[in-house]
Amino acid sequence: MSYMFLPLPKKVTSMSVEEAILVRRSVRSFKSEPISLEHLSMILWAAYGITDVHRGFRASPSAGATYPLEVYAVVGEKSVMKSDGSYVDAGVYKYVSELHALRLVRRGDHRDALAKAALGQQWVRQAPVDIVVTAVFERTTTFYGERGRVRYVPIDVGHLGQNIYLMATALGLGTVAVGAFIDEKVAGIVVEGRGEVPVYIMPIGKPTEVLKVGFEDIEAYVMRHRRGVA
Repeated sequence: MSYMFLPLPKKVTSMSVEEAILVRRSVRSFKSEPISLEHLSMILWAAYGITDVHRGFRASPSAGATYPLEVYAVVGEKSVMKSDGSYVDAGVYKYVSELHALRLVRRGDHRDALAKAALGQQWVRQAPVDIVVTAVFERTTTFYGERGRVRYVPIDVGHLGQNIYLMATALGLGTVAVGAFIDEKVAGIVVEGRGEVPVYIMPIGKPTEVLKVGFEDIEAYVMRHRRGVA
């Protein structure tokens, strides 16, 4: 079993958490440009990478540290550039948190098939990379029963998704959380293991438009709405 080791996590952005929250938006239009392997590495780490070397805790919280999610990267042709100028081979890759590495699941550019499975949402096809998140509900329901399925696992997914949003924003990239898709078709494209249910598709790429907003704009908005309020 071969792995592609990712660039190690490190501080690579100058944007504060406050700024990332301010300018975070759902992006559905991407430039036809590759993203760097370093940036993909940081997004995957922010999603489900290791942050506690003693207990193996990950970047996004999980109920009871059961970690029911799996993370895949659907990489297009010439869509992720390495530091030497070459490209990551198109394919479906599974993220391995403990190694901070990608393991090839299947070769080829599967973005078109994934977009069709996502009811024709073109941004899934357009983005250089699609992050697909799946859930193994039994990891959580074993401890928490049905509440794990209907409450805790969906909460875990939300935590992971927001981490991807904020890291992508800080890197000058964009994403959108896609929940409208045919589960069985998405699973047929990306899923490697039994019992994995697709729960999210998050296209990643460079936005065609850059949002310009500052905290002074928020101040003006709030002060305008405060007028006349006792």
